[in-house]
Amino acid sequence: MNLPDLIGTLLGFVLTIAIFSYLLGDNRLFRFALHLFIGAASGYVAAVLIYNVLFPRLFFPMLFGSWGERLYLLLPLLLVILLLFKLSPRTSWLGTASMAILAGVGAAVAVGGAVLGTLFSQIGATVSGFNLGNGLIVLLGTMATLIYFQFGVRQNGTEESTLQQVLNGVGVVGQVFVAIAFGVLFAGIYIAALTAFLERFDSFWVFLNTFLPF
Repeated sequence: MNLPDLIGTLLGFVLTIAIFSYLLGDNRLFRFALHLFIGAASGYVAAVLIYNVLFPRLFFPMLFGSWGERLYLLLPLLLVILLLFKLSPRTSWLGTASMAILAGVGAAVAVGGAVLGTLFSQIGATVSGFNLGNGLIVLLGTMATLIYFQFGVRQNGTEESTLQQVLNGVGVVGQVFVAIAFGVLFAGIYIAALTAFLERFDSFWVFLNTFLPF
């Protein structure tokens, strides 16, 4: 193992111990590791955006592109400049338009991805396979969950109608599907975290066997 690998392994070991120190309570060592992780992640994202988006798609075409490309990029450049005004509380209102466009585009992409990439694909897979049992379960779970979130809130002090009682009963089924979904998500997160922990433990074990052979 060369010197860079040795330094990287030692830093990984120290940072892992710092993260696990949270088991003893919140402390400065854990906060330092957490801030270091957030800073490194933010720096990496900023570097990717600068070198893969801003430079090749905005700055270089503005400097070396044709006049048509420059006119086309004037609006994105103006939005970027306005977004920088959000750094100061006094001039933050100037960047409201840029933030609104970012939020709108992000919401549209999220909704479009959910509808086209998830909902339609699920419907297509169900129809193509046409498994009646699975199709009914998917339909029941979707409808019950939507009814639970839409009509699950009871009004205190008012008598429930028959329809509301039926909707509440269906909402209970929706609660079951929501609980199952959260359980599956939690299990997936737990397995991913356990896999990462085992990978770190294996790397530490290899490191110990390399420098402290038993």
